[in-house]
Amino acid sequence: MEIFTLFSDRGALWLLFGFLILALFIADLGISRKTHDISFREALFWSVAWISLALLFNAGLFFSMGKTGALEFFTAYIIEKSLSVDNLFVFIMIFSYFQIPGLYQPKILKWGIIGAILMRAVFIFIGIGLLERFHWMIYLFGAVLIVTGIKMAFGKDEAPDPEKNIILRLVRKIMPVTKRRYRDAFFIRRKGVAAATPLFLALVMIETSDIVFAIDSIPAVLAVSRDPLIVYTSNIFAIMGLRALYFLLSSVMGMFTYLKQGISVVLAFVGIKMLLSGTGYEIPVQFSLGVIFGLLALSIIISVTVSRHDAGRRDKIS
Repeated sequence: MEIFTLFSDRGALWLLFGFLILALFIADLGISRKTHDISFREALFWSVAWISLALLFNAGLFFSMGKTGALEFFTAYIIEKSLSVDNLFVFIMIFSYFQIPGLYQPKILKWGIIGAILMRAVFIFIGIGLLERFHWMIYLFGAVLIVTGIKMAFGKDEAPDPEKNIILRLVRKIMPVTKRRYRDAFFIRRKGVAAATPLFLALVMIETSDIVFAIDSIPAVLAVSRDPLIVYTSNIFAIMGLRALYFLLSSVMGMFTYLKQGISVVLAFVGIKMLLSGTGYEIPVQFSLGVIFGLLALSIIISVTVSRHDAGRRDKIS
């Protein structure tokens, strides 16, 4: 019941958010745009546009909800954005496995983002509902984040295996699948029978990988705020800029070697924050933001420094 009250009290903010997202969604993802390679300049423009829009919305929250609401949104946005960057590594592996050229990747990511927006809405409101009804869920969510952080820090990076993907195997049972691509088509008709192409299989893999990431990211954001407006908008702003960020960073992903370790510590910290909040002790949002921002910045600085050092050594050897 409290969720619906929040909707009615903040209807103007929800409408503003919806209008901004819809306007830029049409402009950026362009449902009717032709298939084309996304250049570095285009990716940079849209990355800046989405980040600027998120900060503009954050400013609106500051004036309507005060300093605490704005800080909660910004902290949640930073967490979700950093986890989204980690998604990019998986996207690269998926496109490589299915041999999807850069020309067709934007279309797959566009529909992947649409699916993620719908799924995140479901997961977020289920998560909020569970925390409101069952207080003990806060300890479960906190424990999940800590365990995930530890596994991320010490586990090995493994390419997603389509043969183990249940949904992908189900698709192959339901309908035939072609071995080669047919331009940017997800489906074709062969002898009157519909068949899926490798592009659709790649889309299925991306959608299912987002479900896995949502299990980590949504509890992390709920540790910062349980306000539906803050949780959902921070998620969507981070997701909407993911496609542009992919094409901006895909060529330099190797430079962010230690970002995963930074994200793992952030998840563990957020998990501890959630466990403590269950006991009545709240870590101030300003302190949380400082710790999260500091950890991510440090991991990026270390990654870039080590990458440049290794490149310098290779140049000397050659």
